[in-house]
Amino acid sequence: AESEDAVIEKYLEGEEITSEELIAAILVGVAQGRIFPIVCAAGDPAIGADRVLDLITEGLPSPAQAGGASEEGPAVALCFKTLADQFSGRISLLRVFSGVLPSDSHAACGDHKERVGQLFTLQGKEHVPLVEIGAGDIGAVAKLKEVGTGDVLTTGPTDMAFEPITFPPALMSFAVTASDASDEDRLHTALRRMRDEDPTLDVHHDEQTGDLIVGGLSQMHVEVLAGRIEKRFGVAMQLAPPHVPYRETITRSAEAEGKHKKQSGGRGQFADCWIRIEPLSRGAGFEFVDKVVGGAIPRAFIPAVEKGVVEAMRVGELAGAPIVDLRVTLYDGKHHPVDSSEMAFKIAGSLALKAAVAAAGPVLLEPVMMVEITVPSDHVGDVMGDLSGRRGHPLGMEARGHDEIVRAEVPMAEMLGYAADLRSMTGGRGDYAMELDHYAQVPAHLAEKAALAAAV
Repeated sequence: AESEDAVIEKYLEGEEITSEELIAAILVGVAQGRIFPIVCAAGDPAIGADRVLDLITEGLPSPAQAGGASEEGPAVALCFKTLADQFSGRISLLRVFSGVLPSDSHAACGDHKERVGQLFTLQGKEHVPLVEIGAGDIGAVAKLKEVGTGDVLTTGPTDMAFEPITFPPALMSFAVTASDASDEDRLHTALRRMRDEDPTLDVHHDEQTGDLIVGGLSQMHVEVLAGRIEKRFGVAMQLAPPHVPYRETITRSAEAEGKHKKQSGGRGQFADCWIRIEPLSRGAGFEFVDKVVGGAIPRAFIPAVEKGVVEAMRVGELAGAPIVDLRVTLYDGKHHPVDSSEMAFKIAGSLALKAAVAAAGPVLLEPVMMVEITVPSDHVGDVMGDLSGRRGHPLGMEARGHDEIVRAEVPMAEMLGYAADLRSMTGGRGDYAMELDHYAQVPAHLAEKAALAAAV
């Protein structure tokens, strides 16, 4: 009633207010941004979709009513969504906030120039051509080169600015493969196109494990993606938990010699180097120290020793995982004036590193995740007990409405498939997010099992 003076007077005087007066007052409040209508609907079977569309056309204000949309000055258009069409390629959906954007024109996106081709509006699968898109209107254009979701197109200088769109990070990741090995290339193409459509998807190749990783906001998000790819691109894909990216390190200092000698007629190969390795603090990375004196190894060959060491660190002794957090000091060696070469010293450096690591108490490291779990209060006990069984270390809880936020550190290996378990424990009312926090040593009684899993 506060939206209309006449209605508030009737309300205060106790008079009956008709449905027509209420609806008119509600629409005024919606146009003012004071009232926000809610419609219940289900997207997949399209239940209630007609109600949503009716509400948009009958109840929401047009840009002219809402104000702020002017056709004066240069055109300013926001790309709010990107579609991957198998026939038209990438389609950019645009909302023009000011000015008029005509078909077959030119516009700028940051420092890039774009040719805007034929504009159209989407009516189902049909593309209806448009001469122009005016302020407040929505249209589409195909095959823009540099424009993605959240980018702005302008036809001239403007003071209008948009707050960048912040997309939530992927929470659930899977290793994906094509069901048919011959479809691997088509799967990669399909995933790239779907990534253009949905910026919340994370698609990347894990260099350490070799997995093609697809991450989404939930397990259902990725499963729906798989169904859409099969329907639109004819490629079926399989989802599996990703391999855990283990690492290796050392626990004590050690010294070792790396000697490479080969003679097979003609010029031979010779290199000899001595190194000392020491453990560094977790996350410190790698240091190479040159302490060769007296020309035992010529200066030109020392970078080759470091290359050999770095190359050997890519594959550890326990599980073939990268070796991290150590200092390597090159302190002595021998060379031959004819047979020594960069390649020989690179091989010698690699041999020295492998021998030294084997003597330095190598151990396996696992990624530990910082996990934040949102659950109804009556399920906190179940969740806490489950985390203990996953080698989790609770860090605290806080109330948020009727829910509790549980924070804990949990090894990544124990969180594979957690979404399904949490859904089962909470009747589908639990949610969680996690991110890498640090690496920690795998307990001795689990190290062999983890090494076997990493090597598969």
